[in-house]
Amino acid sequence: MVEKYETPVYRLLLRLVRDPSRAEDLSQEAFIKAYRALRSYDPNRRFLSWIFKIAHNTAIDSMRRKQLDTVALETPGEELPGPIARTEDATVLAPDTVVQGRDLARDLTAAVAELDLHYRELVLLRFQEGLSYQEIVEVTGLAMGTVKTRLHRGRKQLADQLRMAGWAPAGETAPKPSEGK
Repeated sequence: MVEKYETPVYRLLLRLVRDPSRAEDLSQEAFIKAYRALRSYDPNRRFLSWIFKIAHNTAIDSMRRKQLDTVALETPGEELPGPIARTEDATVLAPDTVVQGRDLARDLTAAVAELDLHYRELVLLRFQEGLSYQEIVEVTGLAMGTVKTRLHRGRKQLADQLRMAGWAPAGETAPKPSEGK
């Protein structure tokens, strides 16, 4: 169980708490809780959704206990692993495409880190972990309408942040940083 799901659980917790050692501790705590609650697992449901629910609750409980601010404190230019950076294949792409992909991955990672926690969690569950809306409802305990609304707002906020970073869609000019929101 741990070997198969440790990476996605750790990644989710890292994105939520923004501290690698804390994410490791919370991952261990989540797996211990999952082991103890294994009898309550419904085999008709996806195991990943179930373990994410436990990890989600573990992170929320921890943040409430410690009352920590979840705003990212990375210094500009600090490299963070991102979904695009993991999928690049430099042997197939032209060098300028690889550089552009890395730049986009960096800016996307930074934009996700800037999202409000409520949006960030749902965006990560949907687009990084590939959960369906229904699975996100099960993980977070939110109503379906709330999940859809927060995902819509989170995507809009991401698009706005990426436009500000210069990633406007073709045919659209990006606003200057002084213009904007």
